[in-house]
Amino acid sequence: MASCVLEAPLRMSVLSEVTASSRHYVDRLFDLDPQKVLQGVIDMKNAVIGNNKQKANLIVLGAVPRLLYLLQQETSSTELRTECAVVLGSLAMGTENNVKSLLDCHIIPALLQGLLSPDLKFIEACLRCLRTIFISPVTPEDLLYTDATVISHLMALLSRSRYTQEYICQIFSHCCKGPDHQTILFNHGAVQNIAHLLVSTSYKVRMQALKCFSVLAFENPQVSMTLVNVSVDGELLPQIFVKMLQRDKPIEMQLTSAKCLTSMCRAGAIRTDDSCIVLKTLPCLVRMCSKERLLEERVEGAETLAYLIETDVELQRIASITDHLIVMLADYFKYPSSVSAITDIKRLDHDLKHAHELRQAAFKLYASLGANDEDIRKKIIETENMMDRIVNGLSESSIKVRLAAVRCLHSLSRSVQQLRTSFQDHAVWKPLMKVLQNAPNEMLVVASSTLCNLLLEFSPSKEPILESGAIELLCSLTQSENLALRVNGIWALMNMAFQAEQKIKSDILRGLSTEQLFQLLSDSDVNVLMKTLGLLRNLLSTRPHIDHIMSTHGKQIMQAVTLILEGEHNIEVKEQTLCILANIADGTTAKELIMTNDDILQKIKYYMSHSNAKLQLAAMFCISNLIWNEEEGSQERQDKLRDMGIVDILHKLSQSSDPNLCDKAKTALQQYLA
Repeated sequence: MASCVLEAPLRMSVLSEVTASSRHYVDRLFDLDPQKVLQGVIDMKNAVIGNNKQKANLIVLGAVPRLLYLLQQETSSTELRTECAVVLGSLAMGTENNVKSLLDCHIIPALLQGLLSPDLKFIEACLRCLRTIFISPVTPEDLLYTDATVISHLMALLSRSRYTQEYICQIFSHCCKGPDHQTILFNHGAVQNIAHLLVSTSYKVRMQALKCFSVLAFENPQVSMTLVNVSVDGELLPQIFVKMLQRDKPIEMQLTSAKCLTSMCRAGAIRTDDSCIVLKTLPCLVRMCSKERLLEERVEGAETLAYLIETDVELQRIASITDHLIVMLADYFKYPSSVSAITDIKRLDHDLKHAHELRQAAFKLYASLGANDEDIRKKIIETENMMDRIVNGLSESSIKVRLAAVRCLHSLSRSVQQLRTSFQDHAVWKPLMKVLQNAPNEMLVVASSTLCNLLLEFSPSKEPILESGAIELLCSLTQSENLALRVNGIWALMNMAFQAEQKIKSDILRGLSTEQLFQLLSDSDVNVLMKTLGLLRNLLSTRPHIDHIMSTHGKQIMQAVTLILEGEHNIEVKEQTLCILANIADGTTAKELIMTNDDILQKIKYYMSHSNAKLQLAAMFCISNLIWNEEEGSQERQDKLRDMGIVDILHKLSQSSDPNLCDKAKTALQQYLA
């Protein structure tokens, strides 16, 4: 107990010693002589510059509320108010905790109010402080948008000086997060107000304006389409951006203008084969991936390039043969390559902490490069230790790296050749199955898509995946609220059931349960429905399997078929359903489930005379399988169907102008003659 008593006074005395030397700064803010208050603020400004300890002490001692009071007082001189804004800006430059303390004292409304002053120096000091606060990660961006008049006032202040331009653009680019913010800024004339700043004489202004456009245009077709047609001094924006891409410009400028052009291209505002993309933007981004660049430049370059080429095969091909990019990216995994080359120890420390970002960026770019072209995939997989790197990436602690590694694996898993070779040699399914346990949805969607590919009939991974509990996992995905996960779950089961042995098929049906099967067959999404029908069709293939499954689940499956043939569904869905019936009709004992169900027989008859040839053909397959001569009971089946008027329809169809229908009808009629 005694030790506790000793602790407290000790702590107190240390704190009072530290703060005593700072207290006189705060005391002077309360002096009755305005001149002494001003001098006190100026001394405080000089004391806190670059001194984080001093900043923290002054905040603890309550300097902030007093500074804000003086800043807002009408009776304070402009000089005093300006110096207060400068000190507050300096306090905000310290730690995140400092910024939190300032926010708690409602500094933002006070500074925004200050912008209404007629004095330019005071406005600039307020903006500089606002800028420092808004670029801190602890400041909620929405604080900029709470009062609708603030944005229009900031737009008006853009014309006042190069400092207002620099700070306001910086505030906008930091506070523009997502489509809602983009729309507000766009509607307040951001494009028109900021465009001419791209040709400012001040580099800082040009750079901040460029950053503004890069965040305004990101994933925003409306902004991108507008930017294409804006011109400054007779030059269109895309041309200005291209000039900023040139090798003699600072890297930061090259990268940011490449991001602007990339966003405009992805939004469809610039064609993918436009020379400004193919000859300027893409090579610039590849340059950013080289060893010579700083870590963050390499990360941003690779991620932007991945986004630029993600959906365009031609750009993927061009990128893959530019500057040996595929080999160059392998260096992203060996970082830092030679420790001795990095003389700056702070830099080394920073880069070691952020090396995972390089790996994430490399995986993303490899995923985009290999999205469509088989030769590129082969090159990627043949890059040294590539499969090992992916396998390691799947179990990294950083979720972003895991997600990027899964995306990369998914991209490469589209290759039949690779599924049979590299994927097998490295047992990638093991870490993949692990990733699928309790992963967030975004990860599950990509990982389950990859699993779909690994479960294709020709993939050797199929057997071990089954043994590791995949059926249970996939059945649970089919119950997800997330549509993409439902589709992938059922799709993977469909692939799994293709040409599978009977035990696997039974396990799938048991895992899904009849209830869930019906749930999927009545899903509002046609993709889920089609994949579920595909699963049923794969389950009901080869006679012994058909008979076995129909003996255990026949009633429910026939119910499901009836349900769909009666529902409002498109041609593809009905065709798939009739194909399932044709498979059932191919069973030995399963046939009877159709022959004893007059409702279903009438439906088959109806579709034989349907206006759509695909449905007619599918219905004919059912009939052919039912009347096939060499099978037991064929005579009774033929008679029953003749009584129903099926033969008349067959005669009619044998005169059809559609060669497929005509042949099928003639073949069926021969069964009656044999």
